[in-house]
Amino acid sequence: MTESRLPLPINNEQLALADWQSAGTNATLKLSGHFNAHTLSGLWSQTKKKQQAWLASAGPASQLTIDLAQVNYLDGAGIAFLIDLKHTQAAAGGTVTLENLDPRYEPLIQQYQPIETLFPVHDGNHHAHISLVERIGKGVYELAEDAKHQTVFIGQIASSIGWAIRYPRQVRWNDFINVGVEAGVAALPIVSLVAFLIGVILAFQSAIGLKQFGAETFVANLVSLSIFRELGPLMTAILLAGRSSAAFAAEIGTMTVNNEVDALVTGGIDPIRFLVLPRMLAGLLVAPILSLFSDLIGVFAASLTMLAYQIPFVTFYEAVLKTIHVNDIMSGLTKSLLFGLIIAGVGCLRGMQTGTGAAAVGLSATRAVVSSLILIVMVDGLFAYISYKTGF
Repeated sequence: MTESRLPLPINNEQLALADWQSAGTNATLKLSGHFNAHTLSGLWSQTKKKQQAWLASAGPASQLTIDLAQVNYLDGAGIAFLIDLKHTQAAAGGTVTLENLDPRYEPLIQQYQPIETLFPVHDGNHHAHISLVERIGKGVYELAEDAKHQTVFIGQIASSIGWAIRYPRQVRWNDFINVGVEAGVAALPIVSLVAFLIGVILAFQSAIGLKQFGAETFVANLVSLSIFRELGPLMTAILLAGRSSAAFAAEIGTMTVNNEVDALVTGGIDPIRFLVLPRMLAGLLVAPILSLFSDLIGVFAASLTMLAYQIPFVTFYEAVLKTIHVNDIMSGLTKSLLFGLIIAGVGCLRGMQTGTGAAAVGLSATRAVVSSLILIVMVDGLFAYISYKTGF
């Protein structure tokens, strides 16, 4: 048996004493005195060294008993000292028993049970212990919760739009203009570039196939119909999802992290009307305009491409006029309206759902883009089915 007493005098304060006794796989630590941040400054490390030296010889069957009968006072540092001893013991596979603990300290001890919540173990394979059924269940539950939040948010947006119709002068039109310029005018270069390239690529690829049948003149019909009904609105929506939806989520998410949204609520201001409504209205306005602009750029790029196949502008222009009708243009613009609502709404929703921490804003922006793209594809597929059934 080994014995050691570790006194630590701190001026005129009460001493903190630790009497360590060990024999084989059993050890007893008798604590007495006043335990706070000052009296523990040296006692903590010395006791840990004794414990680690004993654990090295005792092995995983070790059992430590901590007797607290003579402890006069424990503050947060004292509780942390006990928790650290328990954690070291548990990490070695041993057990710890606290004896004669004053009942008033038990709630503090229970706050840190189990100890792993205070000292989490980072395991890259932590999902391996979760069954497939449990993971599927959690995924379905999270999906249902997200769908519920989206439904509630849609109701709030509908209510805010109704309020804007009744009280148009109270809408923050300055924010609407600023957001419209940032999401619309500032997006013209990238939309123009992508639309031009899409028009060139689509014209070349169509001409390669149709040339085998001597039908190059029908490239104008094929390309213009594809761009006006499908590719123009879809590509514009994808660009806006990656650009504007992420920006909305980051802006509102930063305000959420900085408690600015909570400050609006405390001041009696509805954050939906104050932050979300101007962005929703801007999305409604910007998306169709950019989509129509993208259509024109794409068709113009295709007409330039067809010059390489000796098809003049006039022939291409006449073919476009004969192919494109008002229904084709309206179908694309209608989809663009819905895409604009989705892009602005999802971006604002993810921004309002931003959590805390340095990575929260980035995560919200990522979720906004992913959610927007999924919903855009779903709405586009629904429109394809409606067009097939109705001819619209």
